[in-house]
Amino acid sequence: MSVANRTSMSVKTTCPYCGVGCGVNLIDAQSENEGVPSVSGDVDHPANFGRLCVKGSSLAQTIQSDDRLLTPMVDGQPVTWQSAIDAVSTKIAQVVKDHGPDAFAFYLSGQILTEDYYVANKLAKGFIGTANVDTNSRLCMASAVVGYKRAFGSDTVPCNYEDLECCDLLIMVGSNAAWTHPILYQRIVAAKKQRPSMRVVVIDPRETATCDIADLHLAIKPGSDAAIFSFLLSDSAQAGILDHDFIASHTNGFASALAQANESTPCVSFTANFCGISEQSLTSLFGWWRDTPKTVTFYSQGVNQSSSGVDKCNAIINCHLATGRIGKQGAGPFSITGQPNAMGGREVGGLANQLAAHMDFATPGAQDLVQRFWQAPNMATENGLKAVDLFQAMEKGKVKVVWIMSTNPMVSLPDTAQVRRALEKCELVIVSDCKAHTDTTAMADVLFPATGWSEKDGTVTNSERRISRQRGLLSAPGDAKHDWWAICEVAKSLGFQAAFSYQGAHDIFAEHAALSAFENEGKRDFDIGHFSRITKAEYDALVPVQWPVPEGRPQGTKRMFEDKRFFTPDGRARFVAIVPSLPKVQASQEWPFTLNTGRVRDQWHTMTRTGDAASLAKHTAQPYVEIHPREAKRLGIQDKSLVRLTSPYGEVLLKAKLSRAVAPGNVFVAIHWTQQFANASVVSNLIPQVVDPLSGQPESKHAQVQLEAVSDICYGMIISATPLVLADCLYWCQVPSTQGYHYEVVWPNRQTQASLRAMDTEHPHGKVGKTQWLEYSNPITQQIRLAKLVNQTLTLLMYLHPQPDSVMADWLLSTLTMNTPLSAQDRLAILVGMPANIEEKGDIVCSCYQVGSKQIEKAIVNGISSVDGLGAKLKCGTNCGSCLPELKRFLPTVTELSA
Repeated sequence: MSVANRTSMSVKTTCPYCGVGCGVNLIDAQSENEGVPSVSGDVDHPANFGRLCVKGSSLAQTIQSDDRLLTPMVDGQPVTWQSAIDAVSTKIAQVVKDHGPDAFAFYLSGQILTEDYYVANKLAKGFIGTANVDTNSRLCMASAVVGYKRAFGSDTVPCNYEDLECCDLLIMVGSNAAWTHPILYQRIVAAKKQRPSMRVVVIDPRETATCDIADLHLAIKPGSDAAIFSFLLSDSAQAGILDHDFIASHTNGFASALAQANESTPCVSFTANFCGISEQSLTSLFGWWRDTPKTVTFYSQGVNQSSSGVDKCNAIINCHLATGRIGKQGAGPFSITGQPNAMGGREVGGLANQLAAHMDFATPGAQDLVQRFWQAPNMATENGLKAVDLFQAMEKGKVKVVWIMSTNPMVSLPDTAQVRRALEKCELVIVSDCKAHTDTTAMADVLFPATGWSEKDGTVTNSERRISRQRGLLSAPGDAKHDWWAICEVAKSLGFQAAFSYQGAHDIFAEHAALSAFENEGKRDFDIGHFSRITKAEYDALVPVQWPVPEGRPQGTKRMFEDKRFFTPDGRARFVAIVPSLPKVQASQEWPFTLNTGRVRDQWHTMTRTGDAASLAKHTAQPYVEIHPREAKRLGIQDKSLVRLTSPYGEVLLKAKLSRAVAPGNVFVAIHWTQQFANASVVSNLIPQVVDPLSGQPESKHAQVQLEAVSDICYGMIISATPLVLADCLYWCQVPSTQGYHYEVVWPNRQTQASLRAMDTEHPHGKVGKTQWLEYSNPITQQIRLAKLVNQTLTLLMYLHPQPDSVMADWLLSTLTMNTPLSAQDRLAILVGMPANIEEKGDIVCSCYQVGSKQIEKAIVNGISSVDGLGAKLKCGTNCGSCLPELKRFLPTVTELSA
């Protein structure tokens, strides 16, 4: 990607990661005399005011990639765009003619732009005639959507970020925001620091980094969240804090919801036992709830990814309705969005049970309204297939063509084996992506090269309903095209030219805005009619704004329901009677461990973008299973040793991480690693396809597994100047690196020597020359260290040990770039594992400044006694703040060791 092809000097854009929606300044490298653009936070953006987390700060490292998909591919062969479009449109037309429109499906992503979503939804539901348009947002937000719609009559997030800062009680449920939404979390940290009386409660089975600011942590039994809020509703009535005027004038269904709450959670002791926590902790929470009108309940995947996720959401909303804590500053039920444009996808109908513009098939007259607006010839008439149902139908042969866009279902959907069978059975799998190699592109018949962040142009909507622009700075590499363009070209080839002849993304946005206002007149929550005649210049200059933005109100809407009017037929909110329930699958003698899934601090989804930033791999380099030390001891599992996890659906291999953050009987595994980075660590292999019956959202946070230590193995680390094929390894993990290729490996003992001999004969990429092997072995520790030199230059390095071992990989990787012969001192240092004159950092804690655990421990032993002191000495914690919870944990630990 040459500097000469860049189209402007700088742009204000939006981060492509979590749903916080931070503003980013992207500055052309040409103006900075550097090789790649630079990234900084946009101080004018109201989501982040200039701050970026470590992932956002590292975006520049992800712009250039050796693995970009640069040309259309059909059956593994490069073709022209026209050839690919002809092949796709011909097959779609054939299957629709022979099998009906429901033989076609889109599977989209919360990482595409609103304009991309809009034309995909329009093509499928209005012109092909199928509602089989679903998205990976089904995996994170679907239960929240249904919960809001049941209560409010619309998918309306009532709160904004300022409410998190000005509330007096913040209840965080199923959210490790310190790692998943770090900038929003830092805003909360700053607010609590300014107002120490502000209380924070964390409800989560694990002790996470978010607990750092918690006044109370309820380490509940996995999946028992709803009981907490069922009892809160009952207790609110007993304590006399109900808002009777609000209930009587603006709601329906309160009596039945309260009666069910009284029956389901009759007392503190019953609720505490159901949730597996102490009565004292529940009493504290209830006392704070009773005394604190300004309360926000902030919830995420721990609530949504459940077989009863919708009921959990409504249990939370019930409490806010009953006490009138909604539509007010510092109060409300706030579902935080997982992806950068999950909200935008919901706006345009990107879920199979939606129509468009927050309308659905169940709304009287909505189908006719959308059909007239689109002038659609083949309007879908009923809900399509939700994600899990879609892939099951694919396996049964009912869905014969699927177009997957900007997502990786081979990793993210539950039961990976079933997803593989589905894609193998499907007659035509189309994948649009930036990357040539993902677990899903490997299953594709047709690949469309897509533009990526820094090239794309459109809008996204964050968790507080704020529409922001993503702007392109760089020209598209190769033949990469915008997703909306590819969809429109296929639509034209299918014969729908008039409806899809847009001049640019601004045309699509204007049509989307016009549909939102069409025959609306305040009946629907989503109305951005102010933008229905937006020009390209106005679109290019668009500043962040919160919807609704109807005609005559260009400033948008800061907070919803301040007028106490809801979007139900009678304008009243609805209580929903719920019965708290635990996950469908429970522990048994055969499957004794409860698996919880989640994220690590510095990675995003399936690492297709963050995997390009080597600095982000240093905090957590390998996939792991977090297990309580007591359980590990019982099973003979050592820290960092290899563990096999098995469920009825598959197995994975992971490194052990001993931690008291998980309760005995529970384990935690992060979701990010794919077969591009590790050969046997895709956690979805373990997850059953259990879904919420209303939302279709999978219970991806929960599975039952068994664990065993893997024995008779040899651990190793390999650094190579060229990529390696490690087919004979039991386990390998490629750790992203700026120089060379870094692998952590495990061999069965019986294969180790054979593998080493095979490497001795290899000359990667045909490189030949005088080969020399340096070797060190220790018969006592059974360590083996081997270095391969070709023409005096290091090309391969292997460290082998019967136990998990760690060496200074950073220094070794840099050594591989040396173009001069190695000195005797360098050779000795390579075999020892570290040079004498370089400080060992330890495990990286602060990714922004690459500060490691050993550096922190040394500073504390030398007299540093506070986080501020560590920041002054080492700079750690002074940029994005994501490492602050971990830094705090070092202080008492190291002090005790040195005392």
